[in-house]
Amino acid sequence: MLKNIDPLLTPDLLKVLAEMGHDDAIVLADANFTAMSLGVGKPVLRLPGIGMARAVQAVASVLPLAQDVPHPVAYMQVGGTEVPYRSALQRETMDVLAREGVASEQAEGVERFAFYERVKKAYAIVVTGERQPWGNFLLRKGVIGDTLNA
Repeated sequence: MLKNIDPLLTPDLLKVLAEMGHDDAIVLADANFTAMSLGVGKPVLRLPGIGMARAVQAVASVLPLAQDVPHPVAYMQVGGTEVPYRSALQRETMDVLAREGVASEQAEGVERFAFYERVKKAYAIVVTGERQPWGNFLLRKGVIGDTLNA
């Protein structure tokens, strides 16, 4: 056991998060997501039975988000809606990220097929137990360090 590590973070997930480098992305996907076809050649992990907001809370507790890009967070835009529409699940998940210091404007809605293209470039995919459609997020890793002495 490790201290102060969210128990939802499995050893495999912690390994993937540690392996990721600056600006690598991790996808947190709903249970309906096409992870195996889009994730060919990359780690695909599972958190069955876990909702999106809870999964994002666990990952964000250890993953520094990129601060050198305007949108370190992306979410799949609900089909048939216009940005800045966010579903109840997306708003709930953004509330979780806000507690980690992510401002609402740091997240962008991305059209479904454009989101799939970003997924293909991501480092890994975590399939959650989230059953709400369009419940997919992408988080870009930042750095931890003293930028004043760089």
